[in-house]
Amino acid sequence: MRTSLLIVLAACIASAQSFEVASIKPAAPDARGMGFRVQPGGRLKMTNVTVRVMVTYAWDIRDHQVAGGPAWLDTEHFDILAKPENEIPQTPEGRELQKRMVQALLAERFGFKYHRETKEMPIYVLVIAKNGPKLATSAPETQGEMMMSRGKLEAKKMKTGNLANGLAGRLGRNIVDQTGLTGDYDFTLEWTPDVGEGMGSKGLPEGPSREAPQLAEGPSLFTALQEQLGLRLDSQKGPVEILVIDRAEKPSEN
Repeated sequence: MRTSLLIVLAACIASAQSFEVASIKPAAPDARGMGFRVQPGGRLKMTNVTVRVMVTYAWDIRDHQVAGGPAWLDTEHFDILAKPENEIPQTPEGRELQKRMVQALLAERFGFKYHRETKEMPIYVLVIAKNGPKLATSAPETQGEMMMSRGKLEAKKMKTGNLANGLAGRLGRNIVDQTGLTGDYDFTLEWTPDVGEGMGSKGLPEGPSREAPQLAEGPSLFTALQEQLGLRLDSQKGPVEILVIDRAEKPSEN
């Protein structure tokens, strides 16, 4: 169901903190992988990211939840270093504030506007597998970090809800965390990608019950989750919110 009001981010900037300094440059043509790193004080370093990836981070959604917009949102890659005016604590409230600041950055530098729609779609539910979780608790001083490449996810100080969000884009479905786990964890998850993985709903099979060709010998993502992390994905249906991009412009380099 389409909302009746077009949401314009610029109207929200006055009520949310903006980054004091934000450097946006085209990524190197030969750059591989994408990275997000929260540095001490709340500095945010994004490497080789697309605008669509920025949108999924800022609104805590995945690629299959983003529709519309110009084609370059998926083909132009950027390196971004953003520094807040005041230090941002790495708490749940601080992380939410940082995401709102990325929303403001998109409005200020990319002329970003959008509206929302809700659809009933297939989803996954993340639960604890039969033999229990296999997750190492993070040390208190560990800095949060996630690096994801094809067939590998390396995480430090990550919650299972963030893991669910990170994997949703690979599977082309929303993933709801129902593990009941509340800690921060360090782990590495490795699997053999299916053909078309990373294309979301455009190319990836719907779930583990469907046969799909693989690129090499090795565990599927579903098997790797159970064997390496002690978690499982169950298939269900549920409402999924879609963010529809109405406008975006390329930023000037600085």
